[in-house]
Amino acid sequence: MFALSLDDLHLRILGCADGPASFNAEAAAGLSTISCDPLYRFSAEEIRQRIRDTSDAVLEQTRRNREEFLWTSIRSIEELRQLRMSSVGLFLADFEEGKRQGRYVDAELPNLPFADGDFDIALCSHFLFLYSEQFSEDFHVTAIQEMCRVAEEVRVFPLLALGGSPSSRFRS
Repeated sequence: MFALSLDDLHLRILGCADGPASFNAEAAAGLSTISCDPLYRFSAEEIRQRIRDTSDAVLEQTRRNREEFLWTSIRSIEELRQLRMSSVGLFLADFEEGKRQGRYVDAELPNLPFADGDFDIALCSHFLFLYSEQFSEDFHVTAIQEMCRVAEEVRVFPLLALGGSPSSRFRS
């Protein structure tokens, strides 16, 4: 989704609003990746319980809105569930050690605790623009400016709001 090349993977990467994703856990073997999210203030067990409490509702929303998704590489809601739970499992297995190593940081946009230019690339997946109606235009602008402050390059995915419509944060 971010078109990261093999060369990109060897740069200093910051993931913003990463949540319980497995990218950092999978990159831990020799790559320089830091993930930040306010979720990381909780313990692995608290995160695990939150996922247990919400996963059925999230999948039910996906079922109700299945026409808003492309079902090419992931062919079904059940396959999506399996992939997400596998990713969460990798994250949870790595979380406590990764937190001790400083790879998981309790921080959130638009105020990041990093110095100017600490990273080569900052990534933000399924947060900015997706929640266009939930967060103000000022929030979006400030968040992207903050990512630009700490990284030379910024990549955001998707550039659509919930429902697959163009984000109201883009001006024509």
